[in-house]
Order: sequence, then C-alpha cells, then structure tokens
Amino acid sequence: NFLRPPVTTQQSSSTSTTFPSTTMSWQDYVSTNLVGSGMCKKAAIIGLDGGMWADGGSGLQGTEGAAVAKLFQDPGSAFASGIRVGGTKYLCIKADERSIYGKKGAGGVVCVKTNMAVLIGIYDETVQPGQCTATVEKLADYLLENNY
Repeated sequence: NFLRPPVTTQQSSSTSTTFPSTTMSWQDYVSTNLVGSGMCKKAAIIGLDGGMWADGGSGLQGTEGAAVAKLFQDPGSAFASGIRVGGTKYLCIKADERSIYGKKGAGGVVCVKTNMAVLIGIYDETVQPGQCTATVEKLADYLLENNY
C-alpha cells in the first residue's frame, strides 16, 4: 500500500480555503516503501538532474547521482560503463528508457525513471533480485500513475 505523492499546503488566492495536504515526503517513500519493505537494503530517490531528494543509506557519492540520471539519456551506454552507486560499480544486465539494472556478486542495483525522478534500490545476498526489482518498479508505477 503506497502513500500519497508529496504535496504542499496551498491557499487559494481568491478565498481563505486551505486545500487538503499530506505530510508525505520523498524521504517517506524511501524509508517506508523501499528500505522499509525489506526488499531494498539501501535506496535513494534522485531528481532527473541527479540531485538527491531522499536517501536511505545509498552512499551516493559526488557525481554518481548525475551519472545514474544521465544513463537514461542513452541507456545502452550502461552496458559499457556500468552503474556506479555508493562507490560500487555494478555490471549492467538490463537497460532501457525506464529501467536500468546492475549486478555485482549476489547483490545488485535497480534504477527506475519516472516523470520527475529516478528511484534507486540496492539489494544484497539476503534479498532475491526479483523482490527488489518488483518493489522499485511498483513504486515507480504508482508515481507515474500520479504524474510524478
């Protein structure tokens, strides 16, 4: 069950009516839906420019976020360059306009692009790759359905 997309409280300029809001944040998605699910050991949500929006121990360093976001401009390049997250370089095993997956040993990384962000889920040997993949892809579907 997913939480609502983040919104801010707004007040109409023509009346004093306050529109409903939620305290949901991008960090809540990482903490609750990704890492909190137990299917991602670490996670992050970054903007399409690579800027950090929310972090759950991903360890993204320096320009890694920007490099991951840039891979979606030319997904095929991920096969040659790999995917670097948290100082670890993952071998690319899938890359298209929506999803880029990487593997290193028994662990891996799942990166999924939405309209506004890139979701990153990292798993280790205690999680089946398909479980992490399904968790990240499902959250991405939800965000896309809600125009995020």
